[in-house]
Amino acid sequence: MEITLLGTSSMVPTEERNHSGALLHYKEENILIDCGEGTQRQIRKAGLSAMKITKILITHWHGDHILGLPGLFLTLGSQNYSKTIEIYGPLGSNEYIQRIMQAFIPRELVKYTVQEVVSGIFFENTEFFLEAIPLQHGIHCLGYRFAEKDRRRVDMKALKKIAVKEGPHLKELQLGHDIVYQGKKIKAKDYTTMIPGKKISIVTDTLYCDAAIRIAKDADLLFCESTFLGDLKEQAIERKHMTATQAATIAKKAKVKKLVLIHFSQRYKDLRPFSKEARKTFSSVIIGKDLDTFTL
Repeated sequence: MEITLLGTSSMVPTEERNHSGALLHYKEENILIDCGEGTQRQIRKAGLSAMKITKILITHWHGDHILGLPGLFLTLGSQNYSKTIEIYGPLGSNEYIQRIMQAFIPRELVKYTVQEVVSGIFFENTEFFLEAIPLQHGIHCLGYRFAEKDRRRVDMKALKKIAVKEGPHLKELQLGHDIVYQGKKIKAKDYTTMIPGKKISIVTDTLYCDAAIRIAKDADLLFCESTFLGDLKEQAIERKHMTATQAATIAKKAKVKKLVLIHFSQRYKDLRPFSKEARKTFSSVIIGKDLDTFTL
């Protein structure tokens, strides 16, 4: 599981920081979270491929989070993107996508589906699920969680000691089922261990709120907006954003393992004060930079 930050600025990009975006890779899935201006170029700079994108998650429909979509659709169409791209977003997403297509796309170049998400788990398969929760930003805005499901690992070393060889019977053990091998009962609980799934949460463009804590709960990585430092707390409230201290408080209350600060105001060139401020509340803090990749 890898996630690459494609943009860590807020409304105004800077020389170092692009508009919002991140690309999460997990097995056959490549999930784009938001698509601000310049996202395509950032994908290329990171050595990734837009042609491998399978899903797009939109947090909300402010320009700095979605204005890269028309260009992305045109590029995918011109390069014969063959899959059906799944688009998920808050209420109103169907209408917004239709407007983009009418304004910029002369004909249907890419097959896509749009699902408007209110709250809760909105996608699930045997390996992971995607969950969303409404945040507080003045318009419909979602925080997201990618959660890998717990999986069972077979202890081959222990099985070899009792002369159990590899074969299709191991699949049953991996599913948690007891088996009979050469007349001997093998219990799954004795020869397998549960590996907890990894969790990544994205909280961007919101006031400090309980919903942000809930979607961040027990995350291995929390990517959280930190638009302002604490001395501009009142401005953060006015613009429905958060400070570094508030992001750290969410991480602490949600018991996350690591906090990555993102979505910085263009007024800040030196971001070191953000980590200094956040670490007064939560120790495991990283300043997210464009093109940083995190691996779990």
